Amino acid sequence: MHKAGRQVRFSINPFLAKDSSGFNSFASQPAGEGLSIFFELCVEVTGEVEPATGFVVNVIDIDKRVREFVVPVFAERIRDNYRQGKHIGLFETAELLRSARGQLADKFGAARTSKLSLKLNPFRKLEIESEDNKMIYFSEKFEFAATHKLWNDKFSDEHNFEVFGKCANPTGHGHNYIVEVKIKAPEGRDNFRIGDFERIVDDELVEVLDHKNLNVDVAEFSKTNPTVENIAVFAWNKLAGKFGEAVLHCVTIWETDKTYCSYYG
Repeated sequence: MHKAGRQVRFSINPFLAKDSSGFNSFASQPAGEGLSIFFELCVEVTGEVEPATGFVVNVIDIDKRVREFVVPVFAERIRDNYRQGKHIGLFETAELLRSARGQLADKFGAARTSKLSLKLNPFRKLEIESEDNKMIYFSEKFEFAATHKLWNDKFSDEHNFEVFGKCANPTGHGHNYIVEVKIKAPEGRDNFRIGDFERIVDDELVEVLDHKNLNVDVAEFSKTNPTVENIAVFAWNKLAGKFGEAVLHCVTIWETDKTYCSYYG
């Protein structure tokens, strides 16, 4: 069984009756006009590879079906709400994603649409999954800067440098870390506020780690190596149970743009 994904980008101007289709799907198609709302929708399909083509689904077909069946659903809802001055909240956006999944349900032959994720901005994402269709998943990225040193007192100096390399530098070294916090919440709840979510992450995690020497300033790392794996566990322990009806699903820590670890508790 394979899972294949495709990002489809489109733009909608809520003040116009219709947007021009445009010719650059890399940027967005429909293209939008003037100050438009940009969307990036990722469609994940699950199925077996077709021997004749090597595809689960031809990505050209994903693009075509999204623009034919999903974009009109978004455009109609957005334009209608703008005309009435209605806010489109997080759970209303999740309803849009469910409508989109319904539109795509029978469009890919034997393959099925297993997940839809909508990038709300470069650092926030909303997801729904077919295996857990009563939940929505919301994630947001945060940053913090910190120094650390990787070292095991039970190793010889030579072995420490062999295992940890430059990370064993005696005076430490720094990273600009990125942490992505993903929660899941049951459908039908309208009391989730992004500002509250951000405040909790900032108070409970970011302020604890930001501009700190992790080995010295954070008690948990005085005897535990502050590797990206251990920082992910630390972050989970700091945040689990803090979001009310929403449940912490995953914490991902990026040490660099090439090195990260996700922890699911």
